[in-house]
Amino acid sequence: MKRVCVIGGGAAGMMAAYFAACGGAAVTLIEKNDFCGKKINITGKGRCNVTNLCDVAEFIKNVPTNPRFLYKALNNLSPEDTMALFEGFGVPLKVERGRRVFPVSDKAADISAALKNACADAGVKILHGKAQSIQISEGAVVGVSLQGGRTIKCESVVVATGGASYPRTGSDGDGYRFAQSAGHTVTPLSPSLVPLVTKEPWCAECMGLSLKNVNLSFYRDSKLLYGEQGEMLFTHFGISGPLVLSASSHLGDCDGVEGRIDLKPALDSETLDKRILRDFGEAKNKDFANSLGALLPQKLIPVVVRQSGIDPHKKVNSVTKEERRALAELIKGLKLTVTGKRPIDEAIVTAGGVSVKEINPSTMESKLVSGLFFAGEVIDVDAYTGGYNLQIAFSTGALAGENAAFE
Repeated sequence: MKRVCVIGGGAAGMMAAYFAACGGAAVTLIEKNDFCGKKINITGKGRCNVTNLCDVAEFIKNVPTNPRFLYKALNNLSPEDTMALFEGFGVPLKVERGRRVFPVSDKAADISAALKNACADAGVKILHGKAQSIQISEGAVVGVSLQGGRTIKCESVVVATGGASYPRTGSDGDGYRFAQSAGHTVTPLSPSLVPLVTKEPWCAECMGLSLKNVNLSFYRDSKLLYGEQGEMLFTHFGISGPLVLSASSHLGDCDGVEGRIDLKPALDSETLDKRILRDFGEAKNKDFANSLGALLPQKLIPVVVRQSGIDPHKKVNSVTKEERRALAELIKGLKLTVTGKRPIDEAIVTAGGVSVKEINPSTMESKLVSGLFFAGEVIDVDAYTGGYNLQIAFSTGALAGENAAFE
């Protein structure tokens, strides 16, 4: 019986261990935390966006880094297959806006528990300890050394240690070290799907304010880098939320990037002007600063009043047509200056990782060392938010596990 060690008990690691065990191997899963699935439990704000229900061609469009590398893995375990697998494990799923898939219970812990139970049922031995190094002899894997001196002999190792994001969940970059010691190239690491830091102090004034159904776009030298409608959040350092996280992977180093928020994307400028006129008509004796309550969230009103250049104490029936038009323009394009991204340990996903040029995309096996496999975020692939990154972990994990078990 082939012996397989999987390093890392996250989404990719548990999936790899399960598929390797189903393939007839004797599998040991090594997890440094006290329990498996720590990062799964915090994904999707604790709800776990399991996957995105789309076909492979559509999926690939949402992978900006090395998408072609994933064809075999995604065809081997597609989003539909993943849904069927978890429902077979006893976790009912539902599809929400943007084809995003969640457990009906809205509990991420149900996903991690299902994987853990599936591994146990398949005969996977879970060992809680820290892998120190991978033993290689004559170009092939022969074992894994643990902290404390113990060695586990095996013919295959799957490295599924995660990236460098969320280090408190155990993703501290061990996998990159293992890869480099085996001769692999690790491409430069940077945060992806991460909040953005802005220059304007008014963002901190709006801290905690969540905007729904706004359009957020980013430009560099008047060239559109990203534009999408959805939800965002103001923080003490700038902006966050689903739209911002998605945008962050399109912005590069953020140098010279300007953001624009359309607070009323459903209204064109003319319709918005009529709406403002109507609101002013209902508050004709009020000061301008007290007339925007029906149009804008409370925290944004002082910001918009200041930027509009209109005297806050001016009666609304004295606001000129030009001033009104300028106000509408501001509401349709509130500007932000992006100065950078938050640190990598706040990122949902790490961009960069083990070079895909040195991994066989049909098996996830190293092209340099026989019996060494990679799965999940440790590989240089990353996708946008919406369930894509977790599906990549599941698909690459399944493919690595199947092939690691292959005699």
